[in-house]
Amino acid sequence: MHPGPTAPAAPATALLEDFSLEMTAKDVPALERARHTIPVGTRVNITFLGNEDPDMRLEAARAVKGYGFVPVPHISARRLGSRAALEEFLAGLRDEGAGEHVFVVGGDPADPHGPYDDALAVIRTGLLQRYGVRRVGISGYPEGHPAIDDAELWSALRDKSAVLGRHDLAGDVITQFGFDADPVLDWVERARAHGVQAPVRIGVPGPAGVRRLLSYATRFGVGTSASIARKYGLSLTNLMGTAGPDRFLHALARGYDVRRHGDVKVHFYTFGGLATTSEWVARFRAEHPAA
Repeated sequence: MHPGPTAPAAPATALLEDFSLEMTAKDVPALERARHTIPVGTRVNITFLGNEDPDMRLEAARAVKGYGFVPVPHISARRLGSRAALEEFLAGLRDEGAGEHVFVVGGDPADPHGPYDDALAVIRTGLLQRYGVRRVGISGYPEGHPAIDDAELWSALRDKSAVLGRHDLAGDVITQFGFDADPVLDWVERARAHGVQAPVRIGVPGPAGVRRLLSYATRFGVGTSASIARKYGLSLTNLMGTAGPDRFLHALARGYDVRRHGDVKVHFYTFGGLATTSEWVARFRAEHPAA
């Protein structure tokens, strides 16, 4: 899928400067294949899944760093069984030279496996900076969260931003992916009104099959009405088709105003298609050079 002739290609391409990617620990072979299409210094987030052990996560961080990218390992608060487990993971990252940037999230389990109920509890330990972390990513939910009400989400975002500042840690907000740029930009503007001034990395689904995209959207509570689907280029009647983020990026570029939205970047959720996403970004940038 490619943008139409009147689409503002240059601004959309400009949003791709300093984009980031997401992978799982099992995606190391895919990263090896894709490394030549990813700019050196790109941030690569490494998820913290329940079916991957610490050694796999550390190996992935080592690979990301070894290929010239910036590893951003995830820490899932509710998956941590103990304070010792957190310290062991942080020490392993530090020893690999891969622990300056992390992303801290509450995580999927309904009940914590250990002492940490949420991301804020991990940040408040003071362990991150003790083990050399300098920058911490936190979550943003423009379309809400299926299990957490909006008031609680805003309170958590403000609290995490404030605690990071008190701990002298730089921060980023990485949003859940979506298919409609308007509510995302509205949410970013509201975040600024709430006093959250950290850079925001807007979550974008990498190019993938429609069935897979809709499956992830259902899992994470992302809106997929017929009108939203049309905006993005999804076909709810043709689940065998594919869709890319072209329309979303152009809509984002049209609505983005640095005076209202501040520092905004793009973060790609690759859904197992790391090579496909990185190749799509490289092709899009080559076909639409920024002015």
